[in-house]
Amino acid sequence: MRRVAACAAKEGDAFLFQLSTTTVILLMLAFYGLTFLMSLRIGKKKESVDGYMVSNNAIGFGMSAASMTATWIWAASFYAAASSGYKYGLSGALHYGFWGALMILFIYPFGKRFRQLAPKAHTLGEIMHARHGRSSQMILAGSNILGSGISLMVNFTAAGALVDVLSPLSFIHGVLIAGVGVLSYTLWSGFRSSVLTDFGQLMAMSLAAVIIIPMIFFELGGPGLFAEGLPRLTAEQGDFFSRTAALEQGAPFFVAVLAYAIGNQTIAQRLFAVREDLIKPTFITATIGYASIVIGLGMLGFLALLAGVQPLEGDLNNLIPQMAATYLPPFAIGLFFIMVIGSLSSTADSDLSALSAIVMTDVYGKNLARGKPDPTLMLWIGRLTMIVATAVGVIFASMKLDILTMLIFVGALWGAIVFPVIASLFWDRVTNKAFTGAVIAAFAMFLVARFELLPMQGAIGTLFELCAAIGGGVVIGLMSFGFFGRTTGCVLGLLTAVVFAPFAVGFLRDYPVLLSSLTAYGVSTLVCVGLSLSVRKRFDFDSIGERVVAFQTH
Repeated sequence: MRRVAACAAKEGDAFLFQLSTTTVILLMLAFYGLTFLMSLRIGKKKESVDGYMVSNNAIGFGMSAASMTATWIWAASFYAAASSGYKYGLSGALHYGFWGALMILFIYPFGKRFRQLAPKAHTLGEIMHARHGRSSQMILAGSNILGSGISLMVNFTAAGALVDVLSPLSFIHGVLIAGVGVLSYTLWSGFRSSVLTDFGQLMAMSLAAVIIIPMIFFELGGPGLFAEGLPRLTAEQGDFFSRTAALEQGAPFFVAVLAYAIGNQTIAQRLFAVREDLIKPTFITATIGYASIVIGLGMLGFLALLAGVQPLEGDLNNLIPQMAATYLPPFAIGLFFIMVIGSLSSTADSDLSALSAIVMTDVYGKNLARGKPDPTLMLWIGRLTMIVATAVGVIFASMKLDILTMLIFVGALWGAIVFPVIASLFWDRVTNKAFTGAVIAAFAMFLVARFELLPMQGAIGTLFELCAAIGGGVVIGLMSFGFFGRTTGCVLGLLTAVVFAPFAVGFLRDYPVLLSSLTAYGVSTLVCVGLSLSVRKRFDFDSIGERVVAFQTH
C-alpha cells in the first residue's frame, strides 16, 4: 500500500492512499470467489427455464426485499448521488435518494395488477405480447435492452474508476475484472444466483456505509466542517429549497425514475419473482432501505463540497473513490472498496439476468419459436446473451461517460412508454396501434426537445411547453391513480396540467432536460388516448393469463 500525490485533490497539499496491485487483486478475487461459491450451492444439473428467469415466481420476503434494495443501490447510488450532492449542495443529495426511493414504491400498486393479469410472466414485454401483439412487445423489449445495456456499462465504468483511483491498476483493468467476475457467478444459474448473492452484498454494503460515512465526516472536521465550509457554497447550493437543484436535478430525476419503475426489467423481474402476496411489504421495505443508505452516500458529495475538494481530472466519477483514498485509513479503504464492488456487482448481475430473460422470452420464446421454445436451447440462448452483453458492456465502459447524465437521459426516454403500458393493462380500449403510435410520437418529440433539433422559441416552444404541462399532469395523475384510485388520479392529473400550463409557457424552454422528459409523457398520453377513443372493441383481460404461462411445468 502506498500514498501518491493527488492532482488538485483538495486545497493545499493532499495525498491519495492507494492499495497495492496485489491487495486489489486479492480483494476482488476474494469477493468474486466467495460470490461464485455461493452461486454453486444453488446450481442444478438440469436447470429450469422458469427458475433461471424468475425463480418460479416463489421468492420469499427477506430475499426479495434484500434483492430489490441491493439491485437499486448500484454504481449510480454512489457516484451519481455524490455528484448530485456536490453540484447542488444539501438538496441535491436529498433529491437523488428520495426520488429514487419513490420509484421503488411507485411500482407496487401497478405491479399487483401485472401479477394479477399474468401470474406466470417473465417480462413485461411478454404481457404486452399477450395484450397487443409483436410490435408493442418488441418496443418494450428494445427499450429494456437499451436501458439494461447502459446500466451494465455504467456499473463497469464505476468499477474502472474505483480501481483507477485506488490502485496502480488502470481503468480498463477494473472494468475487465468486474466484467469477468460478475459473469462467472451469474452465468450458470441466472436470476437465482443474482438474488442469492444480493442478500450478502446488501449486508456488506450496509455495514460498510455505517462505518465509512461517519469516519469521513469526522476526518473532515466533524460538525466544525459546516462553519468552515458554508462560505464556499453558492446561494443555490446553500439553499435547502434550491430552485436550481429542483429544476435541473430533482424534477428531471423524479420524472425519470417513475419511468424506470415501468421500463426497467431488473425491477419487473423481481416483481414477477416474489410471491404475489408479498409484493407490498417487499417494495415498502426496499423503499425505506434504499432511501436511508443512498441519502447518506449522497451526503459524501456534499461533504466534499464543504471541504473544498476538487474532483480528480475534473471527473465527478472520481469523487467517491478520491474521498475514500484521501480521508480513510487503510483498513477502511479496503472496506470501502468491497462496498462499491458489491453495489455495482449486485446491479450488474441483475442487468445480465434481465437481458437474458428478455432475449429468451421476448426474442426467442414468443417470436422466433412462436410460443413453442426448446427449453434446453432457451437456456443456452440466455447464457450466450450474458456473455455477449458483458463483452459489449466492457467495450462501451471504456468511453467513460458521465453516470448522472446517462441515468437521466435513459429515464426520460423511457417516459414515452409509461402511460401506454399502464393504460394497456387497465383500459380495455387501448389497441396495438394506439400503443405503438404513442411511443413513436413521444420518442420523436423527446429527441426534438432534448437536443433542440428545432428552436424552442415562439409557437414551437409554446407547443412543447404545453405538451410538457400535460406531461406533468400525467405524472401526478399516474401516481395518484396507483395509490388512491382512478377518480383521484384523473382529477389531480387534470388539475395539475391546468395549473401548470400558464407557468410552463415561456419558462420550461430554458430547462431542456425537464422539458423533454415531460413532453414524452404528455405526447404519449395524448396520442394513446386519442387513438383509443376511436375504437369500440373491448379487450378481455382474462385472456392474458391464458397466453402467458410457464415454459416448463416440471
